[in-house]
Amino acid sequence: MHVMAVSTVSDNDRFWSGLKKAHAMLPKGAKWKVAVASKDGAKAINIVTHDSIDGVRDFFETHAGAYATTEYFEADAANAIGLPR
Repeated sequence: MHVMAVSTVSDNDRFWSGLKKAHAMLPKGAKWKVAVASKDGAKAINIVTHDSIDGVRDFFETHAGAYATTEYFEADAANAIGLPR
């Protein structure tokens, strides 16, 4: 499944630094598809394929949770446009 992590970022530098360092430690079977921030750094959207929303949540909260408030959703991949497979 594609999991959307939609974040309101409180510390842009630490948030992205934490995720960049953690990239090599993705949960088994997970693939990072999209990582994008708003120009001002206040919002971020990450899309990760994984078999569990909870697995993505645990990963993000461990590595960047202190620097953002993040909501997690299963993406509607069947109706998405341009979503990497």
